[in-house]
Amino acid sequence: MPWLASDVKHSLRTLFRAPAFAIAVIATLALGIGMNTAIFTVVNTVLLKPLSYPNADRIVQFGQRSVTIASFRSNVPEFHTFQRQTNVFQEVAAYDMSGPGFNLTGERPEQVRGIHVTEGYFRLFDAPVMRGRTFTQQEDLPNGGKAVVLSYGLWQRRFGSDPAIVGKSLLLGNEPYTILGILGKDFVPQPQADIWLPFQFPQVSSDFNSYFRVAALLRPGVTLAQAKAQLKLAAAEFRREYPDTNQRLEFHIEPLRDSIVGDSRKSLTTMLAAVGLVLLIACSNVANLLLLRATARRREIAVRCALGAGGMYIVRQFLIESVLLSLAGGLLGLALGFAGVRGLLTISPADLPRIGENGSQVAIDWRVLVFTLVISLITAVLFGLFPALVALRTDLNSALKDDPNRSGTGLRQGKTRSLLVILEFSLALVLVIGSTLLIRTLRALHTVKPGFDAQNTLTLEMSVTGDRFETTAGVAELSRNGRERLNSMPGIEIAAAAFWLPNYVGDALPFQILGQPLDRDHQYASSWMSISPGYLSVFRIPVLRGRDITENDTASSPHVALINETMANRYWHNQDPVGQKVDVSRGLGPGLNESTCTVVGVVGDTHTNGPRRPPEPVLLVPITQVTDAYTASYSNVQPLLWVVRTRTEPQSLITPVTEQLRIASGGFPVGHIQTMEDVMHGSTARDRFNMLLLTSFAGVDLILAAVGIFGVLAYSVAQRNQEMAIRMALGADRPAIRKLVIWSGMRLALIGITVGLAAAPVLTRFMESFLFAVRPWDPVALLFAPVVLIIVALVAVWAPGMRACSIDPLRAIRTE
Repeated sequence: MPWLASDVKHSLRTLFRAPAFAIAVIATLALGIGMNTAIFTVVNTVLLKPLSYPNADRIVQFGQRSVTIASFRSNVPEFHTFQRQTNVFQEVAAYDMSGPGFNLTGERPEQVRGIHVTEGYFRLFDAPVMRGRTFTQQEDLPNGGKAVVLSYGLWQRRFGSDPAIVGKSLLLGNEPYTILGILGKDFVPQPQADIWLPFQFPQVSSDFNSYFRVAALLRPGVTLAQAKAQLKLAAAEFRREYPDTNQRLEFHIEPLRDSIVGDSRKSLTTMLAAVGLVLLIACSNVANLLLLRATARRREIAVRCALGAGGMYIVRQFLIESVLLSLAGGLLGLALGFAGVRGLLTISPADLPRIGENGSQVAIDWRVLVFTLVISLITAVLFGLFPALVALRTDLNSALKDDPNRSGTGLRQGKTRSLLVILEFSLALVLVIGSTLLIRTLRALHTVKPGFDAQNTLTLEMSVTGDRFETTAGVAELSRNGRERLNSMPGIEIAAAAFWLPNYVGDALPFQILGQPLDRDHQYASSWMSISPGYLSVFRIPVLRGRDITENDTASSPHVALINETMANRYWHNQDPVGQKVDVSRGLGPGLNESTCTVVGVVGDTHTNGPRRPPEPVLLVPITQVTDAYTASYSNVQPLLWVVRTRTEPQSLITPVTEQLRIASGGFPVGHIQTMEDVMHGSTARDRFNMLLLTSFAGVDLILAAVGIFGVLAYSVAQRNQEMAIRMALGADRPAIRKLVIWSGMRLALIGITVGLAAAPVLTRFMESFLFAVRPWDPVALLFAPVVLIIVALVAVWAPGMRACSIDPLRAIRTE
């Protein structure tokens, strides 16, 4: 195809002769393509990349549903029930979610990420074993010994890639564990982990505490629908085997990737659609520039046609120029997009799954490259084909006779350019409305009163795994020693310990109010947490009735509980709950049934599930009065949280606080050190990420729309110099000429704004789930966005208007 090389050379020479035009087009395309590439890179990482496990499309995750529960957590009897469904599942494994971490003690104490797993976990995820082995069935039974499997990263970092490490011991919580094996470097666990330990479930159990997840590998040829049908039968069998459980309980499964992605899919697809509007506006701008360039080249095209060039040659030449410009813009956009999304994720982590810490897993792969290439080619056709077709309609006689300085003032060309400007403004308005809604949502979230004081409060996590903390007495002693040391420090007002923070309580237990009839299918449920004395004072949560938990509430004293105001109003209505008795966690299994508690106080509400949701019922018990069985299971899945209210900046006390806690615990490290304000900031990370994205889209669109209308008017003024001069010569004053030009531009902007207002409900309808305390038809957004676009349009048309009224009539007429 020798003609292709010749056409490419000719197009490059043509573009090099117009560097300003080429730079403007490439920069515009780089913005549009770059923003699309940035969002697609995140979409690719979260939604499109397959999981790194072989047969990942056959891996499913279990959950449970009932009238009051919808959860992916499972318990031991359920796990054994799933294991028995061998006709549909090839492998079933349980794992926890890397909650507390583990204290790697010894010469250099540190907190490492670890999860408990059943022995089938490594087969399910086909984990490569580089050295040694994983757990046997015997090691995964009670009293199977203390064993551990290491990740490749921990083996390198902590043990210097010691080839003889297998068979040696390491200290976890000052207790020796035998190292059985090391997993391969390429294994990507979900969740992330440095070490794995065996669950060691008993073969027969009545422990109904749901605190881990279960995944399975479907047998070859088994569909998801077939597995669901089998689970329906299994749920009926489970209810017959355990009649004291919820008789409306049902099991369900879904693909593992879907459970990992969660609600991120809708957010990312909406943002991908929104950024597509940016590309459309960029294409409109470039199409306008190419139309102007094609108009300026009318005589050149007419001469080529007169010399025998065919219509396809002209179209081909325009398309090749467009493709070259689009590919250059795509390459620049690829670099800008990747750098932009990494910067955005660093500044505002989106709390998205699969992206790694600060977006470390977001990378360019073949899908991103193909996407960038495809949208570059589509963009080339979008903005290149139409000007080529317009050029083909050139009348040879008129083009050769026309003065080149006055070409392009025809009605068709003017209407086309005007329509493109209208399109830009209508799309820009839609995005500005969307970004305004998200800005108002974020502002509304920040105005929600959380129910506690987060200022001058430090939070620290400590793993309490190990034999010492499998009894309530061990955890209570650690809590008491740590609080005594911290409360004696200068600069500290008060310290406390708990297993949850007031902005998020991830545990819920059933309870029954004594004196009311028991209904297993509709028994009450509330969030549940154990706290030490001083917890309410640290966060300044008020006690509305009754009293707070005190040091006198010990294991040997009568068991007590606090409830929040929502729980009191929902379940006691107009009665006073103080002095009433409740049974907590009845039916969860031996040792897990909490003793009957007396409600001794009602405390203020906190938003325990983030600011978007109203306060839910919460029951708080002393950390000293939790059953040993619950403490043993809890210490394996949840870290102990130390909360400290300071009289000075909390960061200034991190070092002495961590040292005192290390001494109090016998050498345990702490991790995830944050101020409570930072914790609260993280609770709106996804909302902030969406807002920043859509606001950046809207900002770019405003710039492109302003450049578009400026370019059209500036070109129009340049082409209508003689008309303006004649008008002035016939008596028109300069303000009238300025008004004429400005109004011609503002008319296009106002039409675009009107069209955008009509189209805005299409986007805002999809955004409704992202909004909080703001309606999709929010009047502030619907008023603010048009005002912004009118101001932008006025600024853009002012310079051409001033240029028009500064024309020298005599010089313009002589020039023409």
